[in-house]
This record gives sequence, structure tokens and C-alpha cells, in this order.
Amino acid sequence: MDSVLKDFKHFMKQREAASQAFVNGDNGPLNSISTHVSPATIFGPKGDCIAGADKVNAANANTAKHFEAGSENSFEVLQLAASGDVAFWAGIQRSTVNIQGKAHAVPMDLRVTEIFRRERGEWKLIHRHADPLNPAPK
Repeated sequence: MDSVLKDFKHFMKQREAASQAFVNGDNGPLNSISTHVSPATIFGPKGDCIAGADKVNAANANTAKHFEAGSENSFEVLQLAASGDVAFWAGIQRSTVNIQGKAHAVPMDLRVTEIFRRERGEWKLIHRHADPLNPAPK
């Protein structure tokens, strides 16, 4: 296996742990793996488009505040690749989240594509596109 791809697959464990912390209200791990150098973008699940590293990181910090402890999260990676200083993964993020003001946990399954670039030897999240996964027809 190519060393860049092996390194990125190892990093994906850190990425998933950051997501788990995020849905429990802790933005710190996500902030540490996110770029702080523009360009950076989020196409969020509500249809928004946020551009610029400062705005993206502020939006992440604000969103994390709405989640509470006890949430669960996992990634179903459908594909991933890495070459040189660029990598991506695409798949399904499956979560059951506790949201402030809600009496019960809310299921939140998202279709996700994320792009990363290596900055000073570390993978940094530079783009996230997430939108709701439609339930499978019955």
C-alpha cells in the first residue's frame, strides 16, 4: 500500500474521533484537524455555503454548542483516496445526537464528502459537504 494512503487511513481514525467529540459538544478535536488557512469551505446539511477558514471554524464551534453528551457517531466510508498532499473520503455519517432543548435523541444520517490537504506534514480538513441521507424506500 502506498505510504500516503496508509498515512491517510491512519489519520481517518483521528478524524472519526473528532467527529465523535463534535456530536458530544466538543469542537476542540475538529478544530485541531481543520485548516486555519483559507481556502476552506463547508456546504452544510441545511443548504448553507460557508467560505473562509475563520468563518468555517467559527461555524463549527457554534454548531458544536448545540450538541450534548451521550451522542453517538460513526462513519461508513464508501471510498477514500490520497495522493501527494491531497486526500478525500466519501460515505455516510450515521449519528444519533442529543440536541439542546430536545427531549429525545435525534437520528442524523448524512451523505458526506470531505477533502483534506497536508499542511506542515499534517492532514487538515479544507472542505466538507454534508446533506441528509434520504431513507431507503420500503
